[in-house]
Amino acid sequence: MSTGSQPQFIRPPRLRRGSKVAALSLSSGLVAEVPHRYEAGVREVARQLDWEIMAAPNAFRGSDDLYANPQARADDLHWALENPEIEGMVSIIGGDDSIRLLPLVDREKIRRYPKVLLGYSDTTVTLLQFLRAGVMAYHGPALLTDLAEPGGMRPEVARSVRQATMDDPRPYRLEPAAEWTEFRQEWDAELQDRKRPFQPSEGPVWLQGSAPAEGHLIGGCAEILDMLCGTPGWPEPELWRGAVMVLETSEDVPPPAQVGYWLRSFAAQGILEHLSGLLLARPRSYTAEMTEWLYKWVLKVLAEAGRPDLPVVANLDIGHTSPQLTLPLGGQARLEPVRREITITP
Repeated sequence: MSTGSQPQFIRPPRLRRGSKVAALSLSSGLVAEVPHRYEAGVREVARQLDWEIMAAPNAFRGSDDLYANPQARADDLHWALENPEIEGMVSIIGGDDSIRLLPLVDREKIRRYPKVLLGYSDTTVTLLQFLRAGVMAYHGPALLTDLAEPGGMRPEVARSVRQATMDDPRPYRLEPAAEWTEFRQEWDAELQDRKRPFQPSEGPVWLQGSAPAEGHLIGGCAEILDMLCGTPGWPEPELWRGAVMVLETSEDVPPPAQVGYWLRSFAAQGILEHLSGLLLARPRSYTAEMTEWLYKWVLKVLAEAGRPDLPVVANLDIGHTSPQLTLPLGGQARLEPVRREITITP
């Protein structure tokens, strides 16, 4: 079980109506191929959050160019941190190679100029560098995904971003969405106003645990955590101690057994021993049978690790399905198994 004091993180200044927020291509230059989708995201962010989006200098250089120039991507992050006009940052889209930025990211700049960074998936790499610098970061939608939802940003997405990054930092309940979707709609300009089909949500699934637990949030995309593990960018042991781990899987659709293997790696590192809780996203593109096996694997590994007491909540709206809610990494999460409540303090 978790022991010792928890790490303390700097909370970046809250964003506000009228904030200038930099759009960063940390992983991929795909945005250059879908400018209409970018403009839709800019419009929706202005309409529902009242942020002014500013593209970073290298954001539109294109996929091949940015792939060949990780320094340009790191330069954009540093530009946004040091630019006094920029109050926050949002990842434009994920990818699979922002790990190549690790030798280039200046954690001292992150700590010297703490600002909101919002993103998920491959942005997990950079979010965790913020935590390693002692600064909170925000696991949530990218500009081209839920912020540019066809037919308009979902209200629960906008509310969650505001709660995590804009409102007074007081505790709030993580409210599940009533509906969800993983329907893949092509990013064609003529389809941008066509709403995707959503289906009723089953809501959170409380897998185990009976006692209340609390800890700081840390984690992200499981495939990216696996890629990062063992590198100089992996969070130090003290950052896991007493934490509530966030784990979500991507459109790669890793088999349930693979998720179990990753959890065994966390157990071997001593991470599971010291966690206060575990939050699992709804797995994208899983069948009902796969989901059942996923839950069995999670419970099996936790039993192996001597953690049948660990509160575990699954099927949360915090991953690669929509709508995606925002979690303040480094902020506090309190799990109340009896009341079936998750309270977040950003």
